[in-house]
Amino acid sequence: MVIKREEIQDVVSKYDAGSVTIGVLGSHSAEEVGVSAKSFGFKTLVVCQKGREELYAKYNKHLFDHVILLEKFSDIVREDVQEEMRRLNTIFIPNRSFSVYVGYDNIENVFMVPMYGNRMMLRTEERSEERNQYWLLEKAGIKTPKKFNKPEEIDRLVIVKVQQKKKPLERAFFYASSPEEYYKSAEELLKKDVISEEGLKKARIEEYVLGQKFNANFQGWALKDVFGDFDLLGFDDRKQTNLHGLLSLPAKDQVSLNIPIKNEEVGHYGLTMRESLKPLVYKAAEKFRRVCEEEYPPGIIGLFALQGAIAYDTDDPEQKRLEFYVFDVSPRIPGCPCVGPTSPEMRRLALKYLSLLKRYGLERIETPMDLPMLEIKHATINNRLEEIVT
Repeated sequence: MVIKREEIQDVVSKYDAGSVTIGVLGSHSAEEVGVSAKSFGFKTLVVCQKGREELYAKYNKHLFDHVILLEKFSDIVREDVQEEMRRLNTIFIPNRSFSVYVGYDNIENVFMVPMYGNRMMLRTEERSEERNQYWLLEKAGIKTPKKFNKPEEIDRLVIVKVQQKKKPLERAFFYASSPEEYYKSAEELLKKDVISEEGLKKARIEEYVLGQKFNANFQGWALKDVFGDFDLLGFDDRKQTNLHGLLSLPAKDQVSLNIPIKNEEVGHYGLTMRESLKPLVYKAAEKFRRVCEEEYPPGIIGLFALQGAIAYDTDDPEQKRLEFYVFDVSPRIPGCPCVGPTSPEMRRLALKYLSLLKRYGLERIETPMDLPMLEIKHATINNRLEEIVT
């Protein structure tokens, strides 16, 4: 049975608000969570899987007051583990690894730990779901690349997004300009065991947008009367293997290698956007916020990202007007550690919330994860935890 928000609010109402622990799964962006939570005076908890705990339990043990070590990540839903997390007054921060390794059914039906973020929206990241991110983007009227329902429809350059067979967190992208190219590339990836037939059937085929990529990172506020609707935190893009290794080679060598392209994310880098273009991004975020509130109440809580590109609008006959096309949505922590030190937006937000920071004896805002911690801090002090969890 799906966990009701009222049930989670009842759990958190019994917490000692002066002794809240911030919890996270030991993967993806756990370091970001740990450092921000500690900076804001919270106790911290990381849930690790055996064999993957060194980064958190050894090299960064100063970031985490409590470590729960499990045989596998999905054991987090064991009743004894949940009881321990509730005993520590844990507010859990979901990341992509939490969604993938624990599973949506467990998150929605079993995991009775208060979560900062909308647990019912995590499933929208899956392309196979009916009311998924693309459905939300379309309903919101946000520009997205043209989608092709089958390879035979391909009449221009497309990108095909397929989940990797052996790495559930990663996708193997390939490109094609015709049905023939599609089938040739797909066959090569199947033979090399990079993708599966099942994954290929669920793949998304969409027009390749020729533009500069921008992952636009935002904080969506639950306590709108205090913080407003949302804030733009800055932009980043991803470094991927083996794509960026191939792109560093001369063109003739790229062609001659004839190896499958994998887009496995291995790093990030910061970007800035021309001021005259920023309204495009703000408007897209505002539209997305509204449709999420309507379809998945209470909507997005916390960090999220609209991943896309600035390109010439294909609806403009003269190809002069620029538009923000959205490829993907991260309805949870996007995982963008470079945004803090590279984004001028962060300095502006530090000024925006300076008086609130001083009120709570805090020094500054430095990273995107500081924004969720500021809202959680305000909620603990003002007896409003029930309003920010699901």
